[in-house]
Amino acid sequence: MAGGGSGGSAGSSNGGSGGFSAGYPAKPKILSVLERVNEQFADKWPDTGAPIVVGGTSRQSNIWTRAVYYEGLLNLHAADPKPAYKDYALAWGNAHSWQLRNNDSSTTNADNQCAGQPYIDLYNMDGAKDSVRLAAIKTSIDAMVSGKVTNVWTWVDAIQMAMPVFARLGVMYPNGGYFDAMYALYSHPKQTLALYNTTDHLWWRDTPWKGMKTPAGKQVYWSRGNGWVFAALARVLDILPATDAHRAEYLQDFTEMAAALKGIQREDGLWNPSLGDATHFGGPEMSGTSLFIYGMAWGIRKGVLDEATYRPAIVRAWDGLLNLSVQPDGFLGYAQSTGDDPSDGQPLSATKVPDFEDYGVGCFLLGGSELAKLAPP
Repeated sequence: MAGGGSGGSAGSSNGGSGGFSAGYPAKPKILSVLERVNEQFADKWPDTGAPIVVGGTSRQSNIWTRAVYYEGLLNLHAADPKPAYKDYALAWGNAHSWQLRNNDSSTTNADNQCAGQPYIDLYNMDGAKDSVRLAAIKTSIDAMVSGKVTNVWTWVDAIQMAMPVFARLGVMYPNGGYFDAMYALYSHPKQTLALYNTTDHLWWRDTPWKGMKTPAGKQVYWSRGNGWVFAALARVLDILPATDAHRAEYLQDFTEMAAALKGIQREDGLWNPSLGDATHFGGPEMSGTSLFIYGMAWGIRKGVLDEATYRPAIVRAWDGLLNLSVQPDGFLGYAQSTGDDPSDGQPLSATKVPDFEDYGVGCFLLGGSELAKLAPP
């Protein structure tokens, strides 16, 4: 089977919560579920270079949706280093000759730069470094650094798509100006556009949403949009040098978000698509939930979040995903389609297929594999 192994269930027939205790679920139980979910997706996509056709439109499979999947797969590989996981990712990079979307290495579009995250990680995973894996993404980012491009991240998704790319290159080339450029780009949505609400400690997706309210008059904070920022901050802080001038600010934003998110978790463990109003598209949603698990688990593992405070939240979230989202064949339900607000793809259900399946799987693999790094053997 592509990308996996034999799979296998854990707990009840839909993933179940058997095996949970006051602590974490056992690592083999987590990895079994992750393997099953990944196998379901990889078997559906044996050709890693095949275009993605949605609504009659064909897109190259090195777009952001697929890049997020490979972010998750490589995080799973870090927790469970099966050669098949890495091989599947390498096949994808090779299928696209390690190019960005539309073979455009001059792009400043964060969505199109997202493929650079797995490209760089795969470059660093091999002792015999293959420079072709870096060429296109480094050309794109270098042009932004030298051109002092600072105003192109106008939507919060961009923070996840590209900020970890700048961080990775900054670690590899400490004198390349990547960290300063990264901060300037991050400051544009946070400070210039003021998309981060410093009172609620949540983000509006982009400028138009700052003036919109739910029918109940509350702010519209999109779950997955906040998940993108939360995960990106974890991915950046994970490798950012302690001496970086802006590390404390990133960490403050991360910990503020963690506290805000913990306070609005649903009883079933998931988060609503609309974080600020439980009556506004108030059902469960798995992609944002998975990204919140990822960030909180990383924060515990790195000692920047209190384990006693956040462990119950991530265990309950994981249990909720197994009970509501993970289906017997590994399909993930309650995943929103692509978009920019809580209404997209509604109504959600356990069996409804989103327009793109790949990024939801990637989010789930990110969260589950980070939890597995905390779990007892």
